[in-house]
Amino acid sequence: MTEPQPLRRADPAPGPHAPGRPPGGQAKQTPLEQMGGTTGLVYMMLPVAAFVLANASYGLTAAICTAVGVSLAISVLRLVRKESIQPALSGLFGVAVASFVAWKTGSAKGFFLTGIWSNLALGVLFLLSVLVRRPLAGIVWGSLNGTGTAWLKDKPSRHYYDIATLTLVGVFAARVAVQQWLYEKDATGWLAVTKIAMGYPLLALAFLVVLWAGRRSGKRLKTLAGPRPARSA
Repeated sequence: MTEPQPLRRADPAPGPHAPGRPPGGQAKQTPLEQMGGTTGLVYMMLPVAAFVLANASYGLTAAICTAVGVSLAISVLRLVRKESIQPALSGLFGVAVASFVAWKTGSAKGFFLTGIWSNLALGVLFLLSVLVRRPLAGIVWGSLNGTGTAWLKDKPSRHYYDIATLTLVGVFAARVAVQQWLYEKDATGWLAVTKIAMGYPLLALAFLVVLWAGRRSGKRLKTLAGPRPARSA
């Protein structure tokens, strides 16, 4: 007579709180993924390039129509390919506002004016956040990674994020300085080049500093928390 085999306990089905998965049941997207990945970055550059080329060949009105048309085409393409349409809609809104400013000023260089203003505003905002001891780099990083703002109570961690925030301030300030100078020189073509060259490449370098600050702060907080007490049987 054979001995009965012991029953094996079935593995629990992966639920919304399974290991390696955030409470929402879906993996969090990186900032690059939220912008549509590398393809999304290319899509964001196309309306700017189209505007400059059309302006050089056919004038301001044609340039505005071309830039808006390219943005609309990108939105439709993303919709047809069932990709995230949010980055395309954000880009379309930005192009529409920039085109409106260019139309109101009657100059192609006006297309880049909103970018200069937004970088100035962001630079001031991030600088103020350091002065009030609430560095925005840390707040944004904590929001994206679900780590919260516990680092605010740790002075060294706050210093790390101060450095990261000031790095971003430097990026915004460099953009404003260079693009404002080119704006005053009526160098529309170079404005397009610097908008692309000083856009995501510089932001990616600044993000490395934010990543460094986040990791340093995370290690400090883990060390300060100490080992977890062993659970009693």
